[in-house]
Amino acid sequence: MKICVFASSSNALAQVYVDEAIKLARLIGEQGQTLVNGAANVGLMHEMLDKANEKGAHTIGIIPEKLQGHKLVSEHAKELYITKDMMERKALMRELSDAFVALPGGFGTLEEILEVITLKQLDYHNKAVVFLNTNGFYDDLFRQFERSFDENFAKPAYRDLYFVAANGDDAMEYLKNYAPPTPVNKWYKVPTNGLPE
Repeated sequence: MKICVFASSSNALAQVYVDEAIKLARLIGEQGQTLVNGAANVGLMHEMLDKANEKGAHTIGIIPEKLQGHKLVSEHAKELYITKDMMERKALMRELSDAFVALPGGFGTLEEILEVITLKQLDYHNKAVVFLNTNGFYDDLFRQFERSFDENFAKPAYRDLYFVAANGDDAMEYLKNYAPPTPVNKWYKVPTNGLPE
């Protein structure tokens, strides 16, 4: 299984986030899976490539040429793709990967995982999507999701589009046993609250 992990490029993170990223990378290697990530030589991306390699994982890094020009390419990716831009990078990540895991991260990580969820919602794919909620990092985001469900911006059935894992063991167990859900038709009738239909 090719597991795409969206992860931070920050070198200034608390150790709890680094430790959980390393644990997941080692599990991917120990279980004979492939790690796909953004191939940067900084932050959790770099750490995960290094530690997954140590445990025998195949590793695939995908990075846009602009970041290659800034000398930000990790030497730990066994297979490296250089893309024209960020959009092409994300598209190739989605194409090559069988599952997606978001570690705690910033704007880039959020954009990547939410795009994957949106595409799953629209039935462009039916692959596993996991948030690794280390240290309760995503709790506020999940509260925002609940407001979207409560106020009819999203169907409650869309909770099944993703899984929330407390740690790497939970994430890998979910991926191992993943069964794609039946796609939910997005176009459905909702209360109009006086708005024209």
